[in-house]
Amino acid sequence: MKAILTVHNLASHLVTSVWTPIFVGLFVAIVIYALWPRNQAAFDEASRIPLREE
Repeated sequence: MKAILTVHNLASHLVTSVWTPIFVGLFVAIVIYALWPRNQAAFDEASRIPLREE
């Protein structure tokens, strides 16, 4: 039986084949950026902002 090409099938295929890897890659890049040792000082300073008394 031949698969019927519908908008739903096309959109589903597009999401699973294109957008999922893009968002996984973006997520991994953000995690690497956040855990990179060079950025630790900036994140440590930002974590102290709510505790400041000004």
